[in-house]
Amino acid sequence: MHLNIPQQPPLEEVASKSSLRQRQQQSKTTDPGNSESDPAKKENKKKNSKPQRNGISVLDVIRVLVTLVLASCGMSYYMTSSESLLWGYRPWFSRVPVLMRFLQGPLVLTPEQLSLYNGTDTNLPIYLSVNGTVFDVSANPLVYGPGGHYNFFTGRDATRAFVTGCFQEDLTHDMRGVEDMFMPIDDEAELATLSSGEKKVRREQDRRMAKARVQKQVAHWANFFRDHKKYFEVGRVVGLEDEGEIRELCNSAIQQRPKRKDMEKKAKRKN
Repeated sequence: MHLNIPQQPPLEEVASKSSLRQRQQQSKTTDPGNSESDPAKKENKKKNSKPQRNGISVLDVIRVLVTLVLASCGMSYYMTSSESLLWGYRPWFSRVPVLMRFLQGPLVLTPEQLSLYNGTDTNLPIYLSVNGTVFDVSANPLVYGPGGHYNFFTGRDATRAFVTGCFQEDLTHDMRGVEDMFMPIDDEAELATLSSGEKKVRREQDRRMAKARVQKQVAHWANFFRDHKKYFEVGRVVGLEDEGEIRELCNSAIQQRPKRKDMEKKAKRKN
């Protein structure tokens, strides 16, 4: 009986086929086109897949703003002859006296206490008052100090003199009757044509307008000292009382009284 026994391939052929399979596997793992097996390819693919951001970032904006601020400060320093980096603007908190007064709180002075701040005592600041508000004018001693042109304003509330311009007669806070300097002077012939009722109405209107002008003048001078780059508000004076009878207008104030005809001409020009 003859049995068919399969012949085994030679050992050399088996070894050759095994070596061929190993080379094929190695070529697959080292294939440069195979991106899945290459870590570097995977990383690059992840980077490339991220969306690219274009435009201006917040950091760029900050850099531009800082550059503009520095350029402005430099120009201010040059144009103001090395006096200011902010084009002459000085915040109140950068002025030591103002800051100290803010921290200490506003002063409340009586007229007697205010009179001590007239510049004669060099250890005290120089104060003046407008409409009850006290201002420190120590920064300008040549004007408000002893011997200065306006030293008579210091140590008191002389609001009346600020309005009338009578620096000798009206160094007082008493404003009664000051509105008369703004009351128009009527033409006698025209006034004779009006009835008593018309005269009364006209006079009441004139007085309201005159008082408004007085208030405007007072506010002007108070704001002058309040907004001045050298002066500043420090508090208030209390206990101011009117002085006896109503004062008569000084000559300077009387001369400033307008004529009704002139007022009407100005009104027509404006219209």
